[in-house]
Amino acid sequence: MIEVVAEKRVGEARVRVRYAETDQMGVVYHSNYLIWFEVGRVELIRSMGLDYKRMEVEEGCGIAVVEVHVRYRAPARYDDELVVETRLVAARGAVIKFGYRVLRIGDGALLCEGETVHVVVGKDMKKRGLPPKYAERFAAYLGSRASHEVDGLQSDR
Repeated sequence: MIEVVAEKRVGEARVRVRYAETDQMGVVYHSNYLIWFEVGRVELIRSMGLDYKRMEVEEGCGIAVVEVHVRYRAPARYDDELVVETRLVAARGAVIKFGYRVLRIGDGALLCEGETVHVVVGKDMKKRGLPPKYAERFAAYLGSRASHEVDGLQSDR
């Protein structure tokens, strides 16, 4: 049995915009937000007491991105300090969904929000179930929401 530690419902990862991440207009190029989503996702998983790298190496599986939705609200610029808020939205079988918000720390402005949908795959890139340790921790994180429909994905305990 896994000991469940009370987690924050939203993980936070801080990033500072590097000059190379901006475009000719001086704003962050849109694809960089997807990289920051990944930073947030890995840190959220780590905050749950899990290790994505260990899942790949020891469990022989990964979580492939199969769908991304992003809404850009305001530009980030060089040297802005940002916080990427990440939450686990749903986890059922081989499907996992995360939600994100990127905010500028200086003024709290919401710059971007989005979601990613992932499918758990083995090294052969075929769909497989989430390893039990991860599935149990994700279900505990989702708490009472685990048996409810959340944003179009049904999550089961």
